[in-house]
Amino acid sequence: MVRAGIKQSGFFYALRRYQKNMNLYNKKTNYFKPENKYYISIREDRQVNGVEKIKIFLVEDEIVIRNGIKNSIEWEKEGYEFVGEASDGELAYPMILKERPDILITDIRMPFMDGLELSRLVKQELPDIRILILSGYDEFDYAKEAIRLGVTEYLLKPVSAFKLLESLKKVSSLIQQEREERKLLKRYAEDMKENTEHEKMKFFVQLISGGLSTADAIDSGRQYGMNLSAQVYEIILFKLFGGIGVKEHADSVVDACECLEELTGRIPYIYIFQRGIDGWAFLLTAEDMQQMEQRTDRLAGRIRQLMDNYGDLEYFGGIGSPVMRLRELPKSFCEADHAFSGRFLSRLNRIVRVSELEGMQELGSFEVREFGEFERTRESVEKFLNNGTQEEIEGFTKVYMKEMPEDNFKSLLMRQYIVMDVYIVIMSFCEKMGISDDDFQKEAESFKAAIQNIHTAAEMQEYMRRFLYRALELRDMISGRRYSDIIGAAKEKIESTYMLEEISLNTVAAGVGMSPSYFSSVFSREMGKTFVEYLTEIRMDKAKELLMCSSLKTSEIGYEVGYKDPHYFSYLFKKTQGCSPKDYRARRKE
Repeated sequence: MVRAGIKQSGFFYALRRYQKNMNLYNKKTNYFKPENKYYISIREDRQVNGVEKIKIFLVEDEIVIRNGIKNSIEWEKEGYEFVGEASDGELAYPMILKERPDILITDIRMPFMDGLELSRLVKQELPDIRILILSGYDEFDYAKEAIRLGVTEYLLKPVSAFKLLESLKKVSSLIQQEREERKLLKRYAEDMKENTEHEKMKFFVQLISGGLSTADAIDSGRQYGMNLSAQVYEIILFKLFGGIGVKEHADSVVDACECLEELTGRIPYIYIFQRGIDGWAFLLTAEDMQQMEQRTDRLAGRIRQLMDNYGDLEYFGGIGSPVMRLRELPKSFCEADHAFSGRFLSRLNRIVRVSELEGMQELGSFEVREFGEFERTRESVEKFLNNGTQEEIEGFTKVYMKEMPEDNFKSLLMRQYIVMDVYIVIMSFCEKMGISDDDFQKEAESFKAAIQNIHTAAEMQEYMRRFLYRALELRDMISGRRYSDIIGAAKEKIESTYMLEEISLNTVAAGVGMSPSYFSSVFSREMGKTFVEYLTEIRMDKAKELLMCSSLKTSEIGYEVGYKDPHYFSYLFKKTQGCSPKDYRARRKE
């Protein structure tokens, strides 16, 4: 039962006395007795034949009329749940906010707070509620004000049970229709989440490139449910390493990705952006620097704890610097990217700041006293050639050269050794990849010939950057053929299992040994459309074929192409094809 909450004054005292006389109020406990029908406990069973019941609340100051309305309709039988009643708006208002009814039936003329004032207040808090006004006054001004407030029906007293039920059924039909539309829209948004992630990534690129004003950034962020009004911002870059096409790790990768996104997605001050091949970016907000430091450390700790459950996977994260303005996010990103580059030069399974990166023993030991120490630098270049991207070349070469002592460039012999060592590593990699290209050979010869012209780390970085760019460009061309095999396998999987409702981006990604975001990025790049767009296209083409060439019902066709909910199938068909399945089928008669 719900506590009455009635005050000891005015009308409420009179109401309490009336309830006492009617034996509905227990003075000792200040609770209404179970017999009191004003406060009905919330029922667990709110569905009839799988349809959620419509909740009704009644406000009427004349008890005879109120009881007449309440007792003249078999609410549950008609598919309604009568959740409460009150004698005026002031008493009703808090109860309505608690019960959140779908339909409010209220008299227009009552003491303390009339029906129009109650309707205005309720609409502010529950904009979707439907209101039926009862009035014994056939006056245009009341009707006009009721319409302005968004009142659904305006009924004149005395109203018969038949007339009221007729109005309720009409309003209920609209409510059920809106519920169904919201449900379909929610499912559509979930199915199209992949497309939303692509749009969010474009937004992230604008943020870190400084291409948006603060106002535009805040407005755009709001579209994705992000509150970007804060005092401090910080970016963290993060990536899992499971190997491309390594099916043995696929289940672990998919599971880890889902857990990571669930972990970060439920923290209100963290906004996550999928970066495809490059993993994720986390945008953190805080009210001050101290709070940001605490939040950053807490997030890093939670991620490390999560990744401890996946011993077959490796990871790396780079933490940017905190900044006070949205337009300073490029600075935070640059530092995060710099720290993130450490994944090529140090051991993995770390989430580090730039300061920590520079202090790592591995990165501070490049000074060459014996040529054997070049083994470590060789491994970092090999690692980058295998896993790096063209966008990361600048950061990698910068970190690589920054950690190389300047003294190593004073000796001609040392310069020759450094250049030739990098040359041999890159050429060996290209040979292993089956790369044979005349232009690349010219680039390689140019790199070798540059030995006499290289005197500083900056000059070495520029030659190395050009050489790596060409190597990765050719690697990606070769990988394109490798990706074509992966895309081919994915298409075959989609075309043979499109009729299964459980097919998803995650299941197909796992089937080809890739993380979902990585697979989504590769698939959309190679196919020119996202995975969900391709799957929907396959299903709709098959549905159109069945509509034209079979006698199956629309619901049966939806089931045949992977949609167990016929309403959702019809909704999606109309959204993608511009007409309903019924209208499309009618074309064969033309």
